[in-house]
Amino acid sequence: MKWYKTTQTDKEVGTLTLQQEIIQALRVKPEIDPQQEIRTSIDFLKAYMKKNTFLQGMTLGISGGQDSTLVGKLAQMAVNELNEEEGTEVYRFYAVRLPYGVQFDEEDCQDALRFIRPSVVYTVDIKDAVDASERTLKLAGVQISDFDKGNEKARERMKAQYSIAAVHHAVVLGSDHAAEAITGFYTKFGDGAADLMPIYRLNKRQGKQLLHALNCPPHLYEKIPTADLEGNKPAIADEIALGVTYDEIDDYLEGKEVSEEAQKQIEGHYLRSAHKRHLPITIFDDFWK
Repeated sequence: MKWYKTTQTDKEVGTLTLQQEIIQALRVKPEIDPQQEIRTSIDFLKAYMKKNTFLQGMTLGISGGQDSTLVGKLAQMAVNELNEEEGTEVYRFYAVRLPYGVQFDEEDCQDALRFIRPSVVYTVDIKDAVDASERTLKLAGVQISDFDKGNEKARERMKAQYSIAAVHHAVVLGSDHAAEAITGFYTKFGDGAADLMPIYRLNKRQGKQLLHALNCPPHLYEKIPTADLEGNKPAIADEIALGVTYDEIDDYLEGKEVSEEAQKQIEGHYLRSAHKRHLPITIFDDFWK
């Protein structure tokens, strides 16, 4: 894929428009068979575990939202199948609750865990660690903003997941999907860091279709999506932060027409967040030129 300057709009790039090239890069289908996509994700997770024989589990932070609920359920299904097929109990899914103090929608988190039925549940309160980091930076003369502190929370959560994974010879899962990938709506080296992304090809509404097929409690995927990272803007809706709705993002990813304003917002997010979808840049990449 080519890299674009942030001033470029939807124009012909070779024989493809920018919209077409984005869809191609993120591998989004205009329509899906939910059961087939469930099977594809589970088989993907199982194949990775079988290939890397030193692995004995998977771990993921469970927030009580749509995406982590879906990936958590797929992971637990994969673990259950592996154990049954190999006649063992060695494989486990480690679900991790990672609140900053008390989470406002904790009941949804517990409902998600009841739906997933994970092998093991850990609860790691990140508040002390994040606050200590903020204080340490302040002592060094660095005052981080509330927004930056939100990124600290995301990175502390991922740090905890990798520590748990290391102890249990597990792989860290991510819940990033196409509607997040196109907007860069995640923290670099925070929730954007993982070993495997099982639902990367799906958009937001397709993820809902999978959860519906899995008989997930509807309130877990019909709720208003929120990152809930900023203390000064608790539970601000993703769509407000993005300036565009998930329906518009999903329509765009499915190759449908959207309003000029929505297209401008979506493509602007995509172009500005290109660095998040790339490994650290070296002199051999054309991205920096």
